[in-house]
Amino acid sequence: MRAAVCTRYGPPEVLRLEDLPTPAPLKNEVRIRIRATAVTSSDCYVRGLRLSPAYRIMARLALGWRAPRQPVLGMVLSGEVDAVGPDVRSFKVGDRVFGFNRHRFGTYAQYVCWPEDGLLATRPANLTDEQAAAIPYGGLLALHFLHKANVRAGQKVLVFGASGAVGTSAVQLARHIGAEVTGVCSTANVDLVASLGASTVIDYTVEDFTNRAERYDLILDAVGKRKSAAALRRCRRVLTPSGACISVDDGTPKLRRDDLVSLGELATTGEIRPVIDRTYALDDIVDAHRYVDSGHKRGNVVVTVP
Repeated sequence: MRAAVCTRYGPPEVLRLEDLPTPAPLKNEVRIRIRATAVTSSDCYVRGLRLSPAYRIMARLALGWRAPRQPVLGMVLSGEVDAVGPDVRSFKVGDRVFGFNRHRFGTYAQYVCWPEDGLLATRPANLTDEQAAAIPYGGLLALHFLHKANVRAGQKVLVFGASGAVGTSAVQLARHIGAEVTGVCSTANVDLVASLGASTVIDYTVEDFTNRAERYDLILDAVGKRKSAAALRRCRRVLTPSGACISVDDGTPKLRRDDLVSLGELATTGEIRPVIDRTYALDDIVDAHRYVDSGHKRGNVVVTVP
């Protein structure tokens, strides 16, 4: 099978295309013929090992010292089941699926084997593989943090970084819950964020949201503390007395298959829609990583796997 291999930690150019053996599923696994995947910010952090010195040592011990032990990166997929292990009962050959696995990686390839009881669900029939691949990463993370904050109808939620993969999902999901959503983004993305359901959009290049009179029940940092630290330093002053500020960097999210199924149902009914900035072919994976590294993507960068 064709796959993009991470030969060492470093810039996008450390990725190269190779022919690898096609994996065979274990007794509880399904083999998926991948049609589309996505380049996430997490993929780029792993590839570049862009962490503080202390965390970099821990990451090398966990992932591999000079290069990832699992050389094929990629966490999300959409495709079809093409083989199943003898104990598999949830899926059959030919099922169209989409999913997320932050521990196995392996989706920058034509095939991958995942456990049937993992974060894998039936793909929404009204979506293409490219659209379905744009849902799991941002959708599952956004849903986790909204659940963690116990967001309810009628509350006021501000999403900082509302135009990224997590941010575009958080705006739509908070709106679906019934919250009044304020999105913070750059000038170029104001119209996009408004179209996703934000009742107010603040252009951070023009205005500091902490100077507004509005008070929020939740401020969700959807970009991570390395980018948001300065902007959120004064966020406490615009929170309600019981309000909270949560970052995607807070703790290790517990992601659930039920939430993936819910995201598929919401996409089927049109309550949420995938946001795709650019689409690349697997042969152009280096260019896709370069673009994500630039820090200017809107929503998701999808990669097709021919």
